[in-house]
Amino acid sequence: MASTILRLYATKVTPNASRSRLFSSHSADDLPLSGIRVLELGQVIAGPFCGQLLGHFGAEIIKIEPPSVGDPLRVWRELDVDGVSPWFRSLGRNKKSVAIDLRKDEGRELVKRLAAKSDVILENFKPGTLEKWGLGPSGLHPLNPSLIFTRVSGYGQTGPWASRPGYASVCEAESGFRYINGNVDPKTDGHAGPPVRPNISLGDSVAGLHAAFGTVLALMSRQRSASHGKQKGQTVDVSIMERCSSESTLSMMNLMEGIIPEYDRKGKVGSVAHNKSMMPGIILPLQVRGPSGSSVTGIVPTNAYPCLPSPSTAGLPTYIIIGANGDTLYARLMRAIGREDLTGPLYAHNHHRVSRQAEIETAITEWTSSRSAEDVYELLEAAGVPVGRVLSVREIVEHEQVKARDAVEDVWVHKEDGGWNVKMSRVFPILQGSDTKTRWAGPDLGAHTDEVMKEDLGLDSDEVARLRQDGVIG
Repeated sequence: MASTILRLYATKVTPNASRSRLFSSHSADDLPLSGIRVLELGQVIAGPFCGQLLGHFGAEIIKIEPPSVGDPLRVWRELDVDGVSPWFRSLGRNKKSVAIDLRKDEGRELVKRLAAKSDVILENFKPGTLEKWGLGPSGLHPLNPSLIFTRVSGYGQTGPWASRPGYASVCEAESGFRYINGNVDPKTDGHAGPPVRPNISLGDSVAGLHAAFGTVLALMSRQRSASHGKQKGQTVDVSIMERCSSESTLSMMNLMEGIIPEYDRKGKVGSVAHNKSMMPGIILPLQVRGPSGSSVTGIVPTNAYPCLPSPSTAGLPTYIIIGANGDTLYARLMRAIGREDLTGPLYAHNHHRVSRQAEIETAITEWTSSRSAEDVYELLEAAGVPVGRVLSVREIVEHEQVKARDAVEDVWVHKEDGGWNVKMSRVFPILQGSDTKTRWAGPDLGAHTDEVMKEDLGLDSDEVARLRQDGVIG
């Protein structure tokens, strides 16, 4: 019966029609993605981060969550007084929460009806899951030919590894990202201990960023097709692991700068002989880039340098970051620390300084080690050298530059008996002339179920009550 209702409904609906009605409760009319509806089926980080970005710039995000439990991120890390993670309040901002059980036939039919009126399906399930549910491109394009599928997974939708489960931590390792991070064993130039993981889910967030970028490209492509009288959606295939091609974004390898071309041109042959024709006298190592501690391979000087303990750190070591790898900046730094003997033709350009890295780093370290981080910061700031203190979140939220740019927002969490503000980082970039502040925090589970069922799918109160009683919706 549900399939019959869907077919009857699909014959009456023009995809993406009545768009003004969809934003009756929360308007974002001045934002660039206003009028775009995204059906978010993903969970945890990568897919939802993409949805957060699209929603912040005006898209209507309808987040489908399983009844009773919701997105697992709701109970990850620290929990607020209501048992919900503040992280979810941030990642779920500007979204509508609709609780639908995708394991039930009627639940999937409801999602099909919403897909018929949407612009984008956003998901980060294991490849093949949507197809198993009849919610893949072959199942939904007959209802909405212009529907875009943004699909995030560990290894992409194709290839021998497509069906493997892929979490960001594993994909960071297999992309080569973890290999180049960590402390260096001076005897082997390999890792001194385990490869270091950044204390954030970097692979997921990078995948979500690529997914949002790919979605906007697909929307632009669809608009161009529509101008030629064609209804055409496409798939944005985002893998956390690999590289970028025409319609698929494979994310972590997209961050690997020149590592692959450097290896291709330098890493497979003897370095001295291969280098003679290009840079005589400069010996380059084999280009299989490994860990570099707190510096970065092949760029000098940029590093974390030790300073005297500060009163605020209770005797613990303090560090300051100096980035003086530009030729003019390097000369300024050497003048500021009284080491003009390390300037001139032998230090003029980066490749000269790379061959003398140990000498340069020792000179800077000796200078910073006899001063507090505050003194180093003040002296180098006056000299026009890029310098930064290593700040904690406590210092960031009170930072004058952060405050001046409203980079941290206070967002209200609404409750029937009151509520509270939660601080969260603003979503960037800032678009001149657009109000891109957060419109509402991540909602309670199922907060918009009734609204969407009644206003967007035309169900009456009795039908909504029945679906809830049967566990189809929450």
